[in-house]
Amino acid sequence: MTTDQIAITLVQTELVWEDPDANREHMSELLSGLTETDLLVLPEMWSTGFSMASDRLAEGMDGPTITWMKAMADNLTVPVAGSVIIEESGQRFNRFCIAYPGGDVSHYDKRHLFRMSGEHEHYAPGSSRRVFELNGFRVLPQVCYDLRFPVFMRNRRQHGSRSDEPYDLMIVVANWPARRRHHWRTLLQARAIENQCYVVGVNRIGLDGNNVEYCGDSLVVDYEGGLVADLQDRDVVQNVVISRSDMLAYQDGFPAWKDADEFDLSI
Repeated sequence: MTTDQIAITLVQTELVWEDPDANREHMSELLSGLTETDLLVLPEMWSTGFSMASDRLAEGMDGPTITWMKAMADNLTVPVAGSVIIEESGQRFNRFCIAYPGGDVSHYDKRHLFRMSGEHEHYAPGSSRRVFELNGFRVLPQVCYDLRFPVFMRNRRQHGSRSDEPYDLMIVVANWPARRRHHWRTLLQARAIENQCYVVGVNRIGLDGNNVEYCGDSLVVDYEGGLVADLQDRDVVQNVVISRSDMLAYQDGFPAWKDADEFDLSI
């Protein structure tokens, strides 16, 4: 693998409803034979399913789920990402966490809370956008419903403030229902096209405790909207390699980003 490439492992599987112990055990089994990769991505609320029982299920950043993510990152020598129900300073968040080998954890709190399930009544919204760097790639983490809000996700390469940092790769972890699968697939491709970046969407499969069905459709989309990987409805752990130099060459040859409108985003 060249220095401008990154290998991403997508984990698309069923989740046990509101049972963190069972989900941590299941993930440990799935990942026991993991091949070489640079980043491991689990779905949204991977340890619980998309539950509104935040008062009962929330953990601290020193709790068992983040501890598991740190241990897995150390054991596999690879960063592990996914969202977890976290309590901090008296508030509960749907928090996208990236645990790195060695014990460091970066995070982004889901900004757009899914009111149709009452998420806004059980969680606090995030207050800022975050961009992380991994193996030369700049990575924008997002969570599920965020995908519907393109202004917040806009790749603003011509601006210099920290909140507008440009990125190469958008990662969206989700519990996106099967009945709106067309929206999921279409929006992932739209975000890749308009931002001229790679987009990775990792969703779950199976039924949750509210009898909501999930059909997966985890995708890796390139900067032109083309499908690099489509996991469909399979229970699968899949590795995908993407190239930053290919993306930059495309941006140089079709620099639509230079004509983007300037605007200020108030959060």
